[in-house]
Amino acid sequence: MNAPAGASTLAERASLAQEVKHSRFLALAAPVETPEAALAFFAEVGDPAATHNCWAYRIGAQYRFNDDGEPAGTAGRPILAAIDGQGYDRIAVVVTRWYGGIKLGAGGLVRAYGGCAAECLRRAPRRELVRYDELELSFGFEDTGAVHAAFAAHGAEKTEERYSADGVRVRIRLPASQLPALKAQLRDATRNRVRLDEPGASPLG
Repeated sequence: MNAPAGASTLAERASLAQEVKHSRFLALAAPVETPEAALAFFAEVGDPAATHNCWAYRIGAQYRFNDDGEPAGTAGRPILAAIDGQGYDRIAVVVTRWYGGIKLGAGGLVRAYGGCAAECLRRAPRRELVRYDELELSFGFEDTGAVHAAFAAHGAEKTEERYSADGVRVRIRLPASQLPALKAQLRDATRNRVRLDEPGASPLG
């Protein structure tokens, strides 16, 4: 499952520090492309001397969270909820806690971890993720010029091209928002001679 339309990632890393009943919380967030990159980010910025380094990431349908010793469900899951609640994708967030001597209780921990992560993301610079579609087209040699002109007009990128005695078969990738206009131009420019096959949407990029 792809992230919802209109999803965003971070334009750059972000951080936010808060204090709750003498415990210090530091949220650090970064854009990531893979689970491995998320785990590398957590290893890079986590403080071994801190009481807890709790984290979560969301990359399309893939997600994980970790409470790092806090009571189950009080840290990692609220961080993930902060990510999802603001429509973020391809993002990793770690919230580090330095214990201040006063226990917060389960509800207090959920509010502290989730709230720190959410406030960090609210203030962070966003970058919109563009949804791409992939499709294959078949057309005769006589329509090659018109087809390539349509590709250029709508930001379509050729990823594969095959020739046969009957004509050309091309696989393209383009922003989903451009697909209706591309179809209309191909239909009008070739008198509807182009055959389309849409295998489905590709990941956001």
